[in-house]
Amino acid sequence: MSAITLNGVEAPCPEAYRDRGPRSVFCGLTSVVWMHRKIQDAFFLIVGSRTCAHLIQSAAGVMIFAEPRFGTAVLEERDLAGMADAQEELDRIVTRLLERRPDIRLLFLVASCPSDVIRIDLKRAAHRLSGRLAPKTRVLAYTGSGLDTTFTQGEDSCLASLVAEQAEPADSAGRSLVVAGCLPDVVEDQFRRLFEAMGVGPVHFLPSRTSEPLPAVGPETLVLAAQPFVGETVQALERRGARRLSAPFPFGEEGTTLWLKAAADAFGVDPARFDEVTAPGRARAKKALEHHRETLEGKTIFFFPDSQLEIPMARFLARELGMRPTDIATPYFNRSLLDAELPLLGSDPCLSEAPDVDEQMARCLDLKPDLTVCGLGLANALEAQGRVTKWSIELVFTPVHGYDQAGDLAGIFARPLVRKSLLKV
Repeated sequence: MSAITLNGVEAPCPEAYRDRGPRSVFCGLTSVVWMHRKIQDAFFLIVGSRTCAHLIQSAAGVMIFAEPRFGTAVLEERDLAGMADAQEELDRIVTRLLERRPDIRLLFLVASCPSDVIRIDLKRAAHRLSGRLAPKTRVLAYTGSGLDTTFTQGEDSCLASLVAEQAEPADSAGRSLVVAGCLPDVVEDQFRRLFEAMGVGPVHFLPSRTSEPLPAVGPETLVLAAQPFVGETVQALERRGARRLSAPFPFGEEGTTLWLKAAADAFGVDPARFDEVTAPGRARAKKALEHHRETLEGKTIFFFPDSQLEIPMARFLARELGMRPTDIATPYFNRSLLDAELPLLGSDPCLSEAPDVDEQMARCLDLKPDLTVCGLGLANALEAQGRVTKWSIELVFTPVHGYDQAGDLAGIFARPLVRKSLLKV
């Protein structure tokens, strides 16, 4: 057991054990589903197999003839066998794409497992294509490969590629705040209004709704992570001189308040002003959470590793709704990014990083938790045994950040338990 200092007070921090063995994770290409909806003049071109194309189309629930802002350059047998020049093929496909979709301002070349395995250099292709297509269209490359990654890490790689192209700051650049992590537009608007009311700014959201480059990042830039899986992005910002603000993630009333407080303190906001601005939202969030407390309080919950949201979710459910986390497993334990979450979590739950899925399944079956949070691949097996499950991917597709979504977040966990009670014979 180690300790972490939070707000000047030393608090115990749970240790996480790391296992070795088979794991069950979802593909990083899935992040394209929410990223293409956020950046409204960007296009995501996946370089992969037909399986990749079927996956992304099914996950997005969009038929390809609807012309969404993503597509797949399918690798054929000639490509896999090295009989075709991949760079020439990419040039041809990109040219055809831009002729058909001239509104594209930012093109992402997204690597997949097949393109990584046969070593297609998409970064070189992006650099070459940018030189030819600029300034009308910028081309960037990142990997969404499912090889030893989780489905949320695709977003992290995408945002890190955006940071890499930012300009150097001017000497006169003043203090600014960057919120790192993809947020639904409605949540972004809510946070922007709160920051403006407190006098915090200028505030930039990464990613933004358009492909306009992020303003220059430097020593006067403060970073507030909105998602616990943007470690690579935060490191890229820090390498440019930015400083990360330590804070819990904005889930629930408590997490949102502490997250906003970190920014307010960094910008010297008067505490009375902070309380005045946040009081209405805190009251709404507490009222919304009370609606679900009776269903969730005292119930046990078990987290399989899937989204990297497991630790903040466990903290929210335990502290604000009285649930009892038994196991909290996460695919990657970023202690630096979670430094403000861990003391709030306490030392009772079993915390693990990338555990053996077979051993964890056996432990879950033995503990018989009231609710199990897991990926789609494990949920059916558990439901077949009469267990109550919740798909962790829903936490990414649903607006769950901030005061006004606190009740919706609690409802995600309450609904399976309510359904079970209604189905009792």
